[in-house]
This record gives sequence, structure tokens and C-alpha cells, in this order.
Amino acid sequence: MKETAVIILNWNGWKMMEKYLPSVIAYSKDDADVIVADNASTDGSVENLKKKFPDVKLILFQKNYGFAEGYNKAIEQVNHHYIVLLNSDVEVTPGWIVPLVSVLSNNPEVAACQPKLLSLRSKHYFEYAGASGGYIDKYGYPFCRGRIFNTVEKDQKQYDEPADILWATGACLVIKRDDYINAGGLDGRFFAHNEEIDLCWRLRLAGKRIVCQPESVVYHLGGGTLPKDNPMKTFLNFRNNLTMLYKNLPDAQLKKVMRARFWLDYLAAFQFLLSRHWGDFKAVFKARKAFKRWRHDFDADRKYIQQHAVNPTPAECVPYSILWYYYVRGIHTFSKLKH
Repeated sequence: MKETAVIILNWNGWKMMEKYLPSVIAYSKDDADVIVADNASTDGSVENLKKKFPDVKLILFQKNYGFAEGYNKAIEQVNHHYIVLLNSDVEVTPGWIVPLVSVLSNNPEVAACQPKLLSLRSKHYFEYAGASGGYIDKYGYPFCRGRIFNTVEKDQKQYDEPADILWATGACLVIKRDDYINAGGLDGRFFAHNEEIDLCWRLRLAGKRIVCQPESVVYHLGGGTLPKDNPMKTFLNFRNNLTMLYKNLPDAQLKKVMRARFWLDYLAAFQFLLSRHWGDFKAVFKARKAFKRWRHDFDADRKYIQQHAVNPTPAECVPYSILWYYYVRGIHTFSKLKH
């Protein structure tokens, strides 16, 4: 058994795996075991995998656990020291694993890392889901080196230096299994969206580091499960983002941020209404109601996280509003932000 496991979580994604799994096998087989964990697919994924990729190990579930709990259950069944959570729509490159594992093995305080994430659709540009490492602003809005809101930068090697970040993209997240387990893994209640930010934030609060190592490069298609304008995605993003803030913000910031988000979320809903995105408009209201309904289910989590926080205000939780910089000051690239 190798030290590293690449785990691809699949749900009805055979077409993606048929196209991109060959690159993962070819460029990972010397450094890692490749495993597919299947969330009860009905598109023939399992049968096709057994036939076309017989050397790939399978973990089979009887129902769809979603992204978060699916990975939790898969990681329970492996004993590798390093785990790569890899989306099925990712094309990797030669030698991609070694720089990432080296960061983890040479730095005991680093729990997780990510590569530089570029777009499969336009390979000279960063990819929306993680670019060159993620941060979060004072009101809980995530952004990246190379991507702020819908502005995605061209990769001109401007973010090729390794950097400490708040969160590593779930499209290609490399993590020490022990740190994953000790942190409680991904929050399965999220189902999907914001779960990797929540996990990385908890690790940062516990004193661990998260790093982007751009020496490793992978290409991500993105939007393979839910398109960006899908109301369900809007619902999950708003509900889970609020929940993540409730769990991880220190007491001194929580009430102020939640009051601001009340108005900011309804402003976002109004913008959806003006642009005639009726489903997204309704999704914001549903998300806030859902958060209010289940908020106290996370009281014990919040209490534990805050009591054990050794780094309650990570530097990568920036003290400014990315909305202000982007929409008022017209700053759309990470390099022009206040650092």
C-alpha cells in the first residue's frame, strides 16, 4: 500500500471519469493508490469502471451521501497517510502529486494543501472553484488568488509562489488523514458546497496551516454536478455559508457579521429578482429559513470549536469587505487588494 490515496467521489459521473480518469491513473500510479467511491450511481458507472479500469479500487455505497458525508465514509475505509479528494472532472499533469505531498511531509504544522487550479475550458485561465488558494472576507464571502466573485484572471504566473491560505479547493484537496479525522472531517449535514471551507477553517482555528503549492498544476472542468445558476446550488451556498460562519466566527464578531449578512443576503435576493432569476431569488429566502431552523443543531459544534481555538482570527480571514473592494472601488484582481 502506498502512503497516498487519490479518492474520486462519483455519482452518475461515468462520462466524466471515462474522459479524465485515464490521466489520473497515468500520472498517479507511481505515487498513489487510485480509488473511486461511488454514491449509488445509476448510470452504469460501477459496471464500466470494473470493465475499463479494473485496477482502480472501488468503495461502493448503497445510497447517495453527497460530497461531504461520502468522503467521510470513504476515508474511514482507507489507511493511507495522505488523502487526495479529487473531483471526477479534473485532468492532472505529470508529477502533480509529489509537490503536494512534499509540503505535507516536510511541514508538520501543515494539514492540507492544494495545487494551482486552472480551467479545462480555457487552460490559460484560473478555474473558479479554487484558483491559486482561497481566503474569506469579514462577512464570510470566499475569494481566491486568481478569482474574485465572477472575475477569473488569466494565469500569468502572478500567483506561482507557495502561500498560506484559509481554504483549499474541494476539487483537489490534499490532506493528512490524521488531521482530517481529528478535525471531524467534512460536515456531512452540509451535503455539498462550503464544506471544504468549513473544514479548512476549523483546521486553521486549531493552529494548523493550509497551503497552496502552485508547483503542482491540475485542470478542472467545473459545474459537473450542479451548474452555477442552479437554484439548489444557490440554496446550499447561502445556507451552508451562514452555518459555517455560525460555527467558526469568534463571539466578538458573530452578532455583527450575522446582522450585516441579513441585509446583504436580501440585497443579493433583490439582485436575482431584478435579473429575473426567480429560482435563485426564492432559494435565498429558503436558505435563510433553513439556517434559522437548524442553527441550534450546531450549538455543540460551535462551543467545541470556540473553546479549542488556538488561532481564533486567522490572518487569511481578511478584515475588509471584498464586496466593497469589488463593487465600490472596482478592484477585481487579488494582487490589487490590501494585503
